Amino acid sequence: MFKIATLADWFGVGLIEGIRASHRCGAEGVQIYAADEFDPRTVSNDMIAAVRDTARNEGQTVTALCGELGGYGFEIAADNRDKLAYLKQVLELADRLDCRVVTTHIGVVPGDRSDPRYQIMLDAMGEAGEYAHKLGSCVAVETGPEPIATLRGFLDQCGPGVGINYDPANLVMVGADDEVAAVATAGSAIVHTHAKDGISLKKILPADFYHQFAQGGLEWASTCGCCQETPLGEGAVRWVPYLTALKQIGYNGYLTIEREVKNGAEDIRMAVAFLQKILKTL
Repeated sequence: MFKIATLADWFGVGLIEGIRASHRCGAEGVQIYAADEFDPRTVSNDMIAAVRDTARNEGQTVTALCGELGGYGFEIAADNRDKLAYLKQVLELADRLDCRVVTTHIGVVPGDRSDPRYQIMLDAMGEAGEYAHKLGSCVAVETGPEPIATLRGFLDQCGPGVGINYDPANLVMVGADDEVAAVATAGSAIVHTHAKDGISLKKILPADFYHQFAQGGLEWASTCGCCQETPLGEGAVRWVPYLTALKQIGYNGYLTIEREVKNGAEDIRMAVAFLQKILKTL
């Protein structure tokens, strides 16, 4: 029904060893950050071959590459030429790994379509999606900053080659939408998911959170007092209803464990076991 994957980088042992660690903990796939040693602008052919060979030898499918745009995503027109160039290189790198999904954050999609930022983001995502479509791939926008109906409506306007990377914890931690009910709204647009958990600590407008995150990054998010990521099963995500909702819309792809802490290996191993146990009950 579902397959379990991990984010190789969060094992804290380097990319190649992270792929091996993913196999050892019982996962079937890995997502990889297109950054640092695997940045498409600098990565060597030898490194690409090593990732391909290691994934094959360890029985790991590369579920997605993570092509983070940083800052405000596609909200600022002057930044988008360089960001699109990078994202296209990520798509090309994914293609070399026979990987068909690139996930990213694009900023906060305005609820008001007359907001100038809406068209700026639409133009950028339309171009990215068109390029992905030519490669037989998809750019999957991660949930979090806006209600799912807003995101789905935006993506429907973008044309082919776009989809949703559904992260239930992002919705829970910042309160943009109900993580279970919104699955039906996202529907067939969901092409990849993150298995992450967390809690909300105080109310904040999702747009305000993500715009402050654009400036302060993970360091700001970990100290702002608004929300807290937790090990899987220890937060507020309602896992059985959530996974049941995914099943009901026909999603049968990867649940990719994301644990954004240093040396998160033990939490990742526990998360695999947690999901395996739940999946037996569905």
